[in-house]
Amino acid sequence: MRIRSLGVIDDAVVELSPGFTAVTGETGAGKTMVVTSLGLLLGGRADPALVRIGSKAAVVEGRVVLPPGASAALRAEEAGAELDDGALLISRTISAEGRSRAHVGGRSVPVGLLAELADDLAAVHGQTDQQGLLRPARQRQALDRYAGDAVAVPLEKYTGAYRRLRAVAGELEEITTRARERAQEADLLRFGLDEIAAVEPLPGEDAELAAEAERLGHAESLASAAQAAHAALAGNPEDPEGIDANTLVAGAHRALESVRAHDPALGALAERIGELGILLADVAGELAGYADDLDADPLRLAAVEERRAALTQLTRKYGESVDSVLQWSQQSSARLLELDGDDERIAELTAERDGLRTELSQLAQALTDARVEAASRFASDVTAELASLAMPHARVTFDIRQTEDPEGVEVDGRPVAYGPAGADEVELLLAPHPGAQPRPIAKGASGGELSRVMLAVEVVFAGSDPVPTYLFDEVDAGVGGKAAVEVGRRLAKLARTAQVVVVTHLPQVAAFADRQLLVEKTVDGSVTRSGVTVLEGEDRIRELSRMLAGQEDSETARAHAEELLEAARADG
Repeated sequence: MRIRSLGVIDDAVVELSPGFTAVTGETGAGKTMVVTSLGLLLGGRADPALVRIGSKAAVVEGRVVLPPGASAALRAEEAGAELDDGALLISRTISAEGRSRAHVGGRSVPVGLLAELADDLAAVHGQTDQQGLLRPARQRQALDRYAGDAVAVPLEKYTGAYRRLRAVAGELEEITTRARERAQEADLLRFGLDEIAAVEPLPGEDAELAAEAERLGHAESLASAAQAAHAALAGNPEDPEGIDANTLVAGAHRALESVRAHDPALGALAERIGELGILLADVAGELAGYADDLDADPLRLAAVEERRAALTQLTRKYGESVDSVLQWSQQSSARLLELDGDDERIAELTAERDGLRTELSQLAQALTDARVEAASRFASDVTAELASLAMPHARVTFDIRQTEDPEGVEVDGRPVAYGPAGADEVELLLAPHPGAQPRPIAKGASGGELSRVMLAVEVVFAGSDPVPTYLFDEVDAGVGGKAAVEVGRRLAKLARTAQVVVVTHLPQVAAFADRQLLVEKTVDGSVTRSGVTVLEGEDRIRELSRMLAGQEDSETARAHAEELLEAARADG
């Protein structure tokens, strides 16, 4: 993985090996940026504050080796990515302005795709995850994840039925609570439809009547113009000596006809003049017919204007034109049928709601039964893990309960409140020692105990729903002494079947690592390429000595560091 301009890291390359890798260094050296970088490659939230001051953008690039047949490989290829010898090249860029871009296998992809791939690639845990484990909702999600298909299958059906019930209940409430408004709307629609039906407008009628009114209003001038044009073309009977267009064209045609045989060009012109004469005769005839047919009846004009006034009343209320009015009428008729069918619709929705509530009751009961069964196994497995984490007498249990609600669904023969994930309230309880009463881990666990509970939960998940890589950021917070040794031993055990990366301050944990990386800043406060180094031999002993005593050259610390490494090797 290469990290550039992220936090205190200027430009560094981090090589993570198989097995258990511990990342150590002074406080503020940038260790957490390693886990942050991995989180970004796995679709984590992009915070522009992470961009190094003075840089335009932060860039994280990683090469992820995919397990054979991994669904992540198929999903990446569907997005157009190309694999590099079974590995996937992923990059994430965050600009100082807050823009974020992602590339997978050489192809630009939505950042959301990285989160999809992460489900099959890695589990990232930090201090915020410990706080998240305190929330009952997260504890229920953890239990559901452990239960697998026993919960997932009925939960998927339950979620679908729950969403449909919400939609049905919302529609039913709208119809019943707005009954008065809907009745008023229906009356207004009926009035408008009756008003339109009384007029019986026809499509395009307003435009046709407007044209007719314009023609009738100027009938005298139109007739006079038509007669004058006819006289100019065909002559005026009252003026036999007058010259008209037809006469002139006929004279021109006769003049050419007498000589057309001597020149084909002149013959062609004679034909065109003949065609012109025919056209003039046709136009003259149409003008005569127009003048004879023109209706100058004032009664017809009055009827047209009266009809236009009736249509105008409709267009003022229901549309800009008669066509718009007719469209409103069609839509309103459909809406009125819907409103008039309220009683029938209410009966249908009520029946569907009751059926969905019955179905939800059955599914909620199935979820409760599956969770109770899984909780027993989950608690037993976590308790066994805590025994190997220096909490031999601790006991973990789950409290699965429901809250009575007369309007709820029926579980175990009583009505209880329900939500999108069922009717169960799930809470993880911890009894640190035999004499203690089980209490919610938010109240009954110290910081160190909470760290170990979270680690135990993740180890149990590793057995039931494994991922190839686990990332822990100071999961050992609040842990010390023998408990720290046990945490290191358990992480080493987890690393036998997965890649484990841990940011830690504890030498007892780091000693169990197969590989230890040191993150250190230069004098200018940045981490460069040389700032992330693999510790081996004497260098590793010096770093463990610093972690133990704060002094790299303390003989006592060195002896203790060597003892820790020998004990870890012997344990492995």
